[in-house]
Amino acid sequence: MKAPRIIMAAPRSGSGKTVLTISLMKALLQNGKNVSAFKCGPDYIDPMFHKKILGVDSRNLDLFFTDEETTRALFLKNNKSDISVIEGVMGLYDGVGGVTDQASTYHLARTLKAPVILILDAKGMSRSILAEAAGFLSMDQDKLIKGIILNNMSAALFQPIKELIQEKLNVFVLGYFPRQKDCDISSRYLGLTLPDEIEDLQEKITKSAEAFSKTVDITKILEIAENAEDLESDFVFPAKQNPRTRIAVAYDEAFNFYYKDNLELLENNGAELVYFSPVHDKKLPSDIGGLLLGGGYPELCAKELSANKTMTHSIKEEIQKGLPIWAECGGFIYLHQLLELQDDDKKYTFCGIINGKCFQTPKLVRFGYITLNELNIKAHEFHYFESENNGSLCTAEKPYTGKQWKCGHSINGGFQGFPHLYYPSNISYAEKIVETCACYKKIDIRNYK
Repeated sequence: MKAPRIIMAAPRSGSGKTVLTISLMKALLQNGKNVSAFKCGPDYIDPMFHKKILGVDSRNLDLFFTDEETTRALFLKNNKSDISVIEGVMGLYDGVGGVTDQASTYHLARTLKAPVILILDAKGMSRSILAEAAGFLSMDQDKLIKGIILNNMSAALFQPIKELIQEKLNVFVLGYFPRQKDCDISSRYLGLTLPDEIEDLQEKITKSAEAFSKTVDITKILEIAENAEDLESDFVFPAKQNPRTRIAVAYDEAFNFYYKDNLELLENNGAELVYFSPVHDKKLPSDIGGLLLGGGYPELCAKELSANKTMTHSIKEEIQKGLPIWAECGGFIYLHQLLELQDDDKKYTFCGIINGKCFQTPKLVRFGYITLNELNIKAHEFHYFESENNGSLCTAEKPYTGKQWKCGHSINGGFQGFPHLYYPSNISYAEKIVETCACYKKIDIRNYK
């Protein structure tokens, strides 16, 4: 299959990957191109920026979660765009355990036979940028790095540095990107600020894309993408079934961390997804067979969530009647009796399904990939909160180190805990969710009133 594609990569986090990636996406859109977007790794926020710019869903590709064949299939699925832009994660060669390249951006590039555009942050450097470029090129055994963009570089310095790199390293320099003060994206403890929190984001990205188009050779980027090798996969995903149950999905400013492929797998197995807001709505949607409470930032909406008693009562009442529920990280926090924040003397009352409280800590409690052995599913954790009642349903095991701990609850046949699950890592798990929800509706006594 012909699938023009590039991967935007860098030596480290903080090199400007996201700003340059979304600037390129916007510039391609302005040039009339149909663009699809992907993110390497277990990230929710960067895909939100992609979607905000392009108006289409961005999907995650992660070689810890899925094997190479499945990952290629996830990339190719319904992909008919003029160009796919894939944003890398961390440094180009940074993989599982910090000392391997498994699940790194480079591993993904090798799996997808995707050309790499290397973004080098030139702030505070001139000729020394050659040494950094040379080091990354020396590790590129598959010769996938096809171009370099120099970020935070002045117009005056660009031409002589470009000539040096191209002469000494034999790699094409696609252009430079001067510092864009109006397009800085701030961060908080879980990553970038959410796109809906940034004032005039579209206007800022439009200006950034215009600057990108003036200083970076987009025609050459398109040529590189179109010269990517054809790609095939024999993996087949479940065909979409007719809906056989309704599953409520919490989605608002407090809960919005969902993998698109998770939701699509549920739909393909017969779920009708019904979105609602725990912050703004008064009760759960009617006639549902299950509930998803995804991750997000419930702590930023703690006052509103706690004050919305009709919603917390609605959730508790339905769960006490047997409603199956899957709650991850922020959603798991929301199920507790209390939430305690570091800089707030108040304690916020939540749903009261999980006994005990959640409390904020000054540093990451757990971070990184895990396998939930009893569920046979891959997941990741990334949170600054701890619970007095983490549960003991599963053994979570980290790759490479093998470190283990107990976590998770199974209320009404679902899963509740800090881990974020990735359903395509075990296709049958999504089928089990839908089946559990469909069976609940069949035996729900309210159907016979």
